Formats: sequence, structure tokens, C-alpha cells
Amino acid sequence: MNNTMDNALYIRHLETLLQRYRIASSQFQLDTIVIGAGSLSHYFEDDNAHPFKPFAAAQQWLPFTLPAGSFIVIKQDKPELIWPAQQDFWHMANAIPEGEWQSHWRITPVNDDSWTQSLSSNSAFIGPDAIGSLTHHHGLMTWLNYDRAIKTDYEIACLETANQIAAKGHIAAQQAFLSGASELQTHLAYLDATQQDAISTPYPNIVGINEHAAVLHYEQKSSQRPFRPLTLLVDAGASHHGYASDITRTTTTLNDEFSALLDDMDILQQSIANQAVAGVAFVELHQKTLHGVAHLLKQHDICSLSIEEQLAKQIPHHFYPHGLGHFLGLQVHDVGGRQLDATGTLQNPPAGSPFLRLTRDLVPNMVITVEPGLYFIPMLLEKLKAQQPKHGCNINKIDRLTPYGGIRIEDNIVVDIEGIRNLTRDAFATLS
Repeated sequence: MNNTMDNALYIRHLETLLQRYRIASSQFQLDTIVIGAGSLSHYFEDDNAHPFKPFAAAQQWLPFTLPAGSFIVIKQDKPELIWPAQQDFWHMANAIPEGEWQSHWRITPVNDDSWTQSLSSNSAFIGPDAIGSLTHHHGLMTWLNYDRAIKTDYEIACLETANQIAAKGHIAAQQAFLSGASELQTHLAYLDATQQDAISTPYPNIVGINEHAAVLHYEQKSSQRPFRPLTLLVDAGASHHGYASDITRTTTTLNDEFSALLDDMDILQQSIANQAVAGVAFVELHQKTLHGVAHLLKQHDICSLSIEEQLAKQIPHHFYPHGLGHFLGLQVHDVGGRQLDATGTLQNPPAGSPFLRLTRDLVPNMVITVEPGLYFIPMLLEKLKAQQPKHGCNINKIDRLTPYGGIRIEDNIVVDIEGIRNLTRDAFATLS
């Protein structure tokens, strides 16, 4: 994407945000909305700061990463960027990025908080820190979160770039693993290929070999490669202007019964992803995925029960315990997934799937993840055997497959009216 197109997308994005905030201002009878990026925080009893990540509602406004201590001020005219200009000899000064974006903003460098004195009493604040007497306005935030589910063309372009960066990392990680790398070495290969520091990734990389692939949020990275490496699961993304990709790939070293299961899971994943079109209820897609997992369990002689009986006894839930996916954007688990309207009415997930993060019907320009899985998690399998004596599961085969850990395949999808745009598969295709 060239700079001219990038600038045009950003200008339209800015206009959309201004329109959304003007409607919100009218709804809550405000003349000013202030958004804080947040401030540095420190480890307990230490002068070492946590890695800083700007508050998403502030980051949404600008095409570069906001520093700590910056604020966005929205009135009826041109938006204002309050820029922290304090200097000390310990840290690098925050240089204001150059670019066409500046012509659409008032930029106010500040050394203290005296700028807040000009705020009227009819102002609202959203963000992690208070400004004087103004604290986070939860009702306003809820209202704005609802619209964040619909991405602008600029936001989709950022998510596309984040997928392109991450795809390079996933290819490098797979090659490293197949060449003999440990989890840590595979993780480092991913970071090198994406040119990210570990603190710059949108979430801690999950790099699990063998049984570690069955730990859904496995964050350790062993420096010792197992004697018999069977499986690699990498769940990792990249950031671009604050927008995150969230991709998972599973690799196996053998051509055996697990690789056959992996191939069929990939077919199921693509089938479900292609059904994520406007008008579809995401809850129904999740239920179809449970049906698909039940089919795989029967097809691969893991469970002998019929699909209907498996679902009645919630057998698939023990192999696939998480939800199908979630919104994706400035946050990996982006906001508003269960929110049915701007006032905050919620739709809870089905009783059997409490971890499903997205319960809304799909509309164009939502960006979601589609990430079915099938795992051999000892804790859940023991629970299944204890609670369902007539589970119909092939324990011998499960014992053979447990050392492989499990499977997750995750793509990032743009919802459209008659189809979908798979940002992840498109990114891999450009590298093949």
C-alpha cells in the first residue's frame, strides 16, 4: 500500500471516528471527550517499568504508537493531540512523528498538566488514569466499544499488514522446528523473522512442542528440545500501528494418525471460516464447529458414539474446550464481543460453551478469528472418564495421541456480505 492510499484511508478513518464521537457527545450531552493513552507503571518495590501499551481507544486515533502521557482531546472542531514533551537525561525524548497526519490535528506539546485547566465542566474522560476530578466514564466507553467492532478500511489495512508480518514469523518458526530447534530457539526465529522484540508482540508468543501444545496459554519456552519431537503449536502475532494479528499453526514431523487428524482439522477450519459471512450468528458457527469436532472424533476412531450422542453428552467439549474465536483489532481479544447494543446489553454464551467470547451476529467489516482446536488434555480427559462412564472413547488411541498435545488452526477473517476475506491465508499465499 503506497503512502497516498495509506493517507487517504487514514483520513477517512479519522472522519469516521469523529462522527462516532460526535454522536456519543450528543448522547451524553458533552462538549469535550478526553482520551488518555495511560502512564508508565512499575513493578512492585522497583524502579523498573512494565512494558507500556497505550490504551486502545487512544491508539485508535493515530497511525503510530502513542507514548505514555499522551492524550486525545475531541471537541466539535479539529482533534487535539496532547504530546508529552518532558525531558530528562535518563530517557529518549518523545519525537513527534512527521507525516501528512499532522495537517488534520492540533498538536500541543506539554511539560505538565496545566492544559487540563481549560477543560469545561461538561467534559468526560476515558482512560486508565484520572485527570483532575475526571475519572473513567464507563457508560461512554461502553457506547464507543460497540462501534469498534466495525472496522474502517484503514483498520483492515493495518490488520492485513500485521498478518503479513506474522506469516513470515510462522514460516520461520516451522522451518526452525523442523531443523532441530527447541521452543526457545523457535520463538527467537519467529521474532527475528518478524523484526519484533518480545515486548512488541501483541501477546506473549505460545510456542509448544509435544504435550505443551495442549496447554492453551502455554507461555514458557524450553531451551531443551525433546528427545522425540512430534508436534509444534505456534500461536503468535504481530502489531502494526497498534493493530494485532493472531495466528495459530500446528506442525507435525510424522506422516501418521495424528497428521491425518491435523489434515482433517484444517479442512474443518477452512469450512467454518468460509461460513463467517454477514447475517450469520457466531454462536451458530461455534455449534457447527462442535458438530465438526464430534465428526472428527468418530471418523478417527477416537469416540465410537454417534455425533448426536456425543453432543448430548458434551464429549467434544472435553477435546475442544474454548470458543471458536473473537473480535480482533487494537486488542487481541477486541471489545464488544458479547455486546448487543451501544448501551451495553449483553448476550451470554451457551451454557455448554462458557468461554465463547463472541456472541453477536456478524456484519460487514467485522474482523474475527476462527480457531477450532482438538486437544488431548489429561485433566479434561480424566474428568470425562469420571463423569461419563459410557463415553465411548478409545482410551488406547487417546493414550497414543496424548504425547502429540493437540491441534489449533487460527485465521483472521474480514466479514463481508457474500463471502469472507481471509487475511491470514492471503498472507501465507504471498510468501509461497
